[in-house]
Amino acid sequence: MAVLIVLTNWSELGDTGKKTGWYLPEVAHPYHVFKNSGLSITFASPNGGSTPMDPSGYEAFKEDPICKEFLEDQSISEQLNSTVSLSDVNSALYNVIFYVGGHGPMFDIPDCEASNTLVAKIYESGGIVSAVCHGTVGEINVKLSNGSYLVSGHNITSFTNEEEYAVNLMDAMPFALQTKLEDHGANFHAAAVFTKNVQVSERIVTGQNPASATGTAEAVVKILNEM
Repeated sequence: MAVLIVLTNWSELGDTGKKTGWYLPEVAHPYHVFKNSGLSITFASPNGGSTPMDPSGYEAFKEDPICKEFLEDQSISEQLNSTVSLSDVNSALYNVIFYVGGHGPMFDIPDCEASNTLVAKIYESGGIVSAVCHGTVGEINVKLSNGSYLVSGHNITSFTNEEEYAVNLMDAMPFALQTKLEDHGANFHAAAVFTKNVQVSERIVTGQNPASATGTAEAVVKILNEM
């Protein structure tokens, strides 16, 4: 069993002058779950190569034991700096695709043709599509072979509009993620701000925020074990 973890290449937080990227616990915690479950793991990104870590996520979670172990693993560091380009990924090799959050993916993931094609192929081949927080942006523009949006009619969550306003970054975003998901037919489920919320809808698994990262990965593994 193999999982493709997708990270952003984007480092600029809109026009704020601040840096962004992928959010540390949203990759470290799922990686820990997947690794301990015996899954083969590959890191990918839209352009391939190096991927930026959101500095705010690092500051908030650098002492978290799982994040610390992740950061200190030299082999992981090398992989994060040499990710596979999504256009070079063979969808047939993966049972799961998992999109990591952070604000970065809001800018380079939704209109990435290679990303959208890959998600559709994996899903329509019986695989699992999963994401946490802003990573759910990897699902919003995916269309299936019948022309419908992947998220249409499914129970989905992501970083909510309320959470975006709570961190004062809605104006820095290219669009409101929750609103776009709803526009594309998702049955959106929001929990209280910054609390754990994992939604499982057939083979689509989404988590609301960093607190949901471990639970999202665990839900993915549970489905794999039942397949």
